[in-house]
Amino acid sequence: MEIKVVNLKEKFNTFNDYWSPKIVGELNNQLVKVAKFKGEFTMHQHENEDELFFVIDGTLYIETEKEVLTINPGEFVVMPRGVYHKPFAKEEVKVLLFEPNTTLNTGNVTNDYTVSDLEKI
Repeated sequence: MEIKVVNLKEKFNTFNDYWSPKIVGELNNQLVKVAKFKGEFTMHQHENEDELFFVIDGTLYIETEKEVLTINPGEFVVMPRGVYHKPFAKEEVKVLLFEPNTTLNTGNVTNDYTVSDLEKI
């Protein structure tokens, strides 16, 4: 097994598309992903998986049925399984995601944002 250091800045510089997570690491059946968000996503939930959103750069907003969360650089939020949520970003935001390898980015919804075959970078 190869052990390597991951430079997030370098990884973010390899792509420009929004709402399309990329795998940058794996551990214990969990995936570490990076993504760029801008604009509105889709309201969805994950029936069986919690997911962590860690903001690297920019400001991420996540709308739930009860509130709108604001996550700034250096902050993260864990979205519990079963909670409907809709991420959005007024400007580009760079996010690190940590979630089980079974997690589909659009959860219980299939649409143009759904990425079922994630790229490893």
